[in-house]
Amino acid sequence: MNISQNEYANMVDRASPKSKILKDCIGAFTVGGFICIVGQALTDTYQYALGMELKDARCLTSISLVFLSALFTALSWYDNIAKFAGAGTLVPITGFANAVVSPAIEFKSEGFVGGLGAKMFIIAGPVIVYGTAASVLYGLILCTVRTLS
Repeated sequence: MNISQNEYANMVDRASPKSKILKDCIGAFTVGGFICIVGQALTDTYQYALGMELKDARCLTSISLVFLSALFTALSWYDNIAKFAGAGTLVPITGFANAVVSPAIEFKSEGFVGGLGAKMFIIAGPVIVYGTAASVLYGLILCTVRTLS
C-alpha cells in the first residue's frame, strides 16, 4: 500500500492521543514541587528538631528521599503518582531511585544475581556512566582553562 506523506501524517494525528499540555504541566509542577517541599521539610526537621548541622541534615534528607522513593516504587505507589505527575516525579534523586528499584523488582523472579543484581542498573546505568564521563570531561576543561589563565 502506497500512501503519501500527508496521508500518513493524517493517520498518525488520528491515532495519537491528544496531549493535555496544561493539565500535564500543572501535575508535574504540583508533584515536583511537593517532593521538593518534603525535602525541605525533612532538612528543616533534621536541622532544627534534631540539632544537626546543615551539611548532615542535607545528607540525611537525600538518604530519606531515596528510601521513600524506593519504598513507594516497591509498593507500586510511585507508578500511580507518575501517571498523574509525569515528569514531576523525575526530580533527580527520587527519579533516580525509582529507575534503580523498578527493574530490580521486575526481574527479581530471575534470582538475586541474574535478575535483581544484573537488571538493577539497566535504566540507571547509562545515567551513571555518562554522568561520570561528563564530570571527567568538565573537570579536564576546567583544569585546562585554569592552567591557561
